[in-house]
Amino acid sequence: MSKTVLGISAFYHDSAAAIVRDGEIVAAAQEERFTRRKHDPRFPKNAINYCLEEAFIEPSELDTIVFYDHPLLTWDRVLKSCISIGERSKEQFTKACASVLGIKIWVQDLVRESLGSLGKLDKLLVTEHHMAHAASAFYPSPFESAAILTLDGVGEWATTTVGMGEGREIQLLQEIDYPHSLGLFYSAFTYYCGFKVNSGEYKLMGLAPYGEPTYYDLIRKNLIDVKTDGSYRLNTEYFGYLHSLRMTNERFETLFGGPPRNSESRITLREINLAASVQKVTEEVVVLLVRHARKKTGCDKLVMAGGVALNCVANGKICRENIFDDIWIQPAAGDAGGALGAALLVSHNYFGIPRCVRDDGRDSQKGSYLGPRFQPQEISAFLERNSYPYERVISLENRTRIIAQAIAEGKIVGFFSGRMEFGPRALGARSILGDPRRKETQSVMNLKIKHRESFRPFAPSVLLEDCSEYFELDSESPYMLIVAPVREERRLPTDLRQALRNGVDILNVVNEPRSDLPAVTHVDYSARIQTVNPYDHPDYYRVIRAFKDISGYGVVVNTSFNVRGEPIVCSPSDAYRCFMRTEMDLLVLEDCLVWKRMQPESHHDSTWQTEFELD
Repeated sequence: MSKTVLGISAFYHDSAAAIVRDGEIVAAAQEERFTRRKHDPRFPKNAINYCLEEAFIEPSELDTIVFYDHPLLTWDRVLKSCISIGERSKEQFTKACASVLGIKIWVQDLVRESLGSLGKLDKLLVTEHHMAHAASAFYPSPFESAAILTLDGVGEWATTTVGMGEGREIQLLQEIDYPHSLGLFYSAFTYYCGFKVNSGEYKLMGLAPYGEPTYYDLIRKNLIDVKTDGSYRLNTEYFGYLHSLRMTNERFETLFGGPPRNSESRITLREINLAASVQKVTEEVVVLLVRHARKKTGCDKLVMAGGVALNCVANGKICRENIFDDIWIQPAAGDAGGALGAALLVSHNYFGIPRCVRDDGRDSQKGSYLGPRFQPQEISAFLERNSYPYERVISLENRTRIIAQAIAEGKIVGFFSGRMEFGPRALGARSILGDPRRKETQSVMNLKIKHRESFRPFAPSVLLEDCSEYFELDSESPYMLIVAPVREERRLPTDLRQALRNGVDILNVVNEPRSDLPAVTHVDYSARIQTVNPYDHPDYYRVIRAFKDISGYGVVVNTSFNVRGEPIVCSPSDAYRCFMRTEMDLLVLEDCLVWKRMQPESHHDSTWQTEFELD
């Protein structure tokens, strides 16, 4: 008998919903894409409505609904932690009460009130946070059995787990508990370097290659004790998150020579080297944990989830260490993926739905293209209703050639095609595309398109069959979760680190070309790679293929379709609005081509900076 399960994650950050039918992923989306509030933690009513529509089902027809977190265990952690700290935890306790007691404890009532039903079971099921992460990593993977590693800030108690999956069974074998957390450790440095916690960690990762790990020894000596099996303990005397709303404290500031950097102020050599140092420590811990997972489980495949699994530099190092024969990482590795994991866990464990592993070695995540799609007729009606000039090119071959030619001429293209991506990465469905051969592409896209910090690197989307021609990567990376080096013969000599040591501002060194793909080559000759195959998103594959026919390069620049502080666009109206707020040249909305030069001047929009909170 068919079983349909709705999974929900909410009330921390990146709330989301997912629907699974008989073990198959039908739909999944983050709430932020609909509300236009980045990392929206609120109850995901819009994401739920989308998932129900995609599945053609009413709430009362659901077999059950599941929440990704166990509120009572979370409250147990909050209460015991605050009691152990005493009066200093008052600020933290007050915040936790509002979150856990004010909302999470009553999540069943909230779901019933919002949806009018709890499904056929008439009760809300809950999973444990890291079990949901583990399920999100293992069940969609292409492996019959695998070791499982989950790492994040904190669930109920667990922050790190090692487990294994086989068939439809999952076991978590070991865990590290709060307050010892690799995710919170990394977030503390994110905060101290002037970036936003739970949002700016990827900026810290992107900043790290500019620096040198000069604080490595200081961090290892004072902040974290790491054992040979990867288990670790933090020296909590240096962190503020146990008893305040700040990640670090005065002792941390004394250790590193002053207060945290103010957001938006000049980035100094201190922040650059701190980023390099904490990244090195994090990579070492992760690699030790991966080695331990191999030894503990005896498996030759690894799957990963949790926010730390989005550290694609560490993931690249795991690949190069050859500890496992193959690795699969959940593309929505953070809390959003918990909704999917919870739904999969209930499907396979509670209802006993068999798990089917594909014979062709591909995963069941469907390229993570799990969000809404819009038909060409809807899009043309939207454009005509608003009198936005456009050109409709129904011929796929002609349209693809026009798009590829525009990129080859140095134009910046907003590409809106097919179902929206689930997870934080744009994978060619809601992407901004550019020419990787031009050194000015990085600065133009950062400053005039994305309106963000100029040091931020861009990712290449490369034809799967051409990947080894450009990068030292011999495996697939369809979800942009692995960083690998650009091939040595493509590199150009440079010494940007020496320039930084000599006091040159980071803004003045980022545009120096470092390879024949300057727009996607980071300062350390690395790139965050997305391999593109002809199956998951054939229209996107054809664009890159056509660009290769024109330029000789099977690579394009791919960044998310949004401006700084804005979630990735979801609808055609989101896309048009973002297009008009930037200096993009061409907007592709399925078979409708919208050229900037044709748009009325009155439609140009510069109000975005007052609408979105900077991340």
